Amino acid sequence: MQKIVFFDGVCNLCNRSVNFLISKDNKGVLKFAALQSTYAQKVIPKALLNHEKLDSIIVYTDGKFYDRSTAVLKLCKILGGLCSVFLIGFLLPRFLRDGLYSFIANNRYRWFGKTKQCRVPTEALKERFLD
Repeated sequence: MQKIVFFDGVCNLCNRSVNFLISKDNKGVLKFAALQSTYAQKVIPKALLNHEKLDSIIVYTDGKFYDRSTAVLKLCKILGGLCSVFLIGFLLPRFLRDGLYSFIANNRYRWFGKTKQCRVPTEALKERFLD
């Protein structure tokens, strides 16, 4: 079953997060696509994709799409190991988790910066990126 991480391709924090995920995904089960990509535009449900403000990570796993804090927690579950500790976050109400997520998302460009174009994967990682 395919597991896809959709991320803001111009966000430095998001790109660092993708680097982290790649380094911890020892089995290579995660695939990646920028939210700005044609692929993302085709497959993500319109209700989850705000074209004016790409401020959420979206994860596709188990035949469903997850966004915001739930997407992050799903990634912790997929990675396992020490990342599993963060699954305790599921005990918090979603509005609290998403509130913290939104605070970070709304400030990520100011704190971490952004690039002028979407990430271009290296040749070694090309097979892990869609579109």
